[in-house]
Amino acid sequence: MLSIKDKEREGLLESLGSANRAFQASYPGDRPDRQPVHTVYGGANLFKSDTCVKMGEIALKSLRMYAPNFAELSRVLLLEGHDYLPQLEREVGELDHRLREMGEEERRKDRAWLSWSVYQKIIRKLETEAVEDFRIDFEDGYGNRPDEEEDAVAVQAARELAEGMKNGTISPFIGIRIKPLTEDLKYRSVRTLDLFVTELLKQTGGMLPPNFVVMLPKVTIPEQVRTMVRLFELMERENGLPAGSLKMETMVEATQIIMDEEGRNPLYRIIRASEGRCIAAHFGTYDYTASCGITARYQTMSHPVCDFAHHMTRVALGGTGIFLSDGATNVMPIGPHRGEQLTLSQQLENRDSVHRAWRVGFGHTMHSLVNGFYQGWDLNPAQLPMRYAATYAFFLGSLEDAIHRLRIFVERSAVSTLTGDIFDDAATGQGLLNFFLKAMNCGAIGETEVLATGLTLEEVRSRSFHQILQGRRRRT
Repeated sequence: MLSIKDKEREGLLESLGSANRAFQASYPGDRPDRQPVHTVYGGANLFKSDTCVKMGEIALKSLRMYAPNFAELSRVLLLEGHDYLPQLEREVGELDHRLREMGEEERRKDRAWLSWSVYQKIIRKLETEAVEDFRIDFEDGYGNRPDEEEDAVAVQAARELAEGMKNGTISPFIGIRIKPLTEDLKYRSVRTLDLFVTELLKQTGGMLPPNFVVMLPKVTIPEQVRTMVRLFELMERENGLPAGSLKMETMVEATQIIMDEEGRNPLYRIIRASEGRCIAAHFGTYDYTASCGITARYQTMSHPVCDFAHHMTRVALGGTGIFLSDGATNVMPIGPHRGEQLTLSQQLENRDSVHRAWRVGFGHTMHSLVNGFYQGWDLNPAQLPMRYAATYAFFLGSLEDAIHRLRIFVERSAVSTLTGDIFDDAATGQGLLNFFLKAMNCGAIGETEVLATGLTLEEVRSRSFHQILQGRRRRT
């Protein structure tokens, strides 16, 4: 029989348990689901069923033209070990051959390993899945046009998407960006969305593509998101879709979404207004810097106001499971001279221009990754090689440290005492595991490379550190 003191203590801990569980429901931790490393935007009027395939072809051609081998790319980007690489094409070819003949463990010991691996993985990615996520854009990438024209484009874009679904030529993640739900554009925005979704479902027999999402730009108040949810419900009923089928993303593009009129950060309230339908928040570099009064010349991803917005977004949404995406680099790696009959001087100018743009794009993407933003925007297929160069260099360069940290954490967690609630261990472990899941999802590493952490393939494929922990503790 419990004493009065014990009963009081039990009551206090029960009350705390309710608060703890409420907190865990609000902040469940990072999602283990696949997050694309980028979102490519293109005007809806230009979208075709094979757009993503053609983008990969253009990207691969650009890479091979301006970096015909791994040593050239490494020197341009100053990758680790670049200063040890040969410059003569014949010597680079011989080194490439030797590396191909090595086993992976031996190859890792070579100073050329990182440069060679990054280059090979970029080529493979561009050949197999160049675009991970595509947004058919009816906003900034499309502009304001007569209603009749936008109506027609909405229907045609939906038909092209349906054709791409049938042919298997669309990206694994795809969606539409509509205009904002501001007073002047809300009717146009909703009409485009309705026309697009209705036609798409008509063409596909009621099927949405996998990972389909609707992006809502220039969000400033929760009411805009709440209205979108109600509109989704109407569309689902009208088109016979299961409740909750339509998902959305919000954009962080205005200072008011970082701090409202009462001096509070409203981002989490905006996410909650989506009632579970919002899966990501994307940063809009150029609209946000403009809203801060930054002139066009200085509206870049490296401006300090962007880092402030990133940190405020991370603080507001950390642990919620909402994916975060950085913005776009507006420096295009495209040479100033076009045509087949270029002089040597023009060819060199093109090369230097592209290499400069590569370094800018690579640097911006690395900055995003270092600051915990694992996704960003790309505006042109020529940017794709640097998206993957930075992504692979980031994951491969951090791999040994990540393996050590996860291996030690798994060992310690497995022998610790289970006290009835393993949320803290699981949340921390999930964050470590997610590094490997993200690296696998984008092609930086394979499943077998994760085995160095001491996990089994079955454990890795569960994508859940909670399940891994429970399984290991049952066996101890």
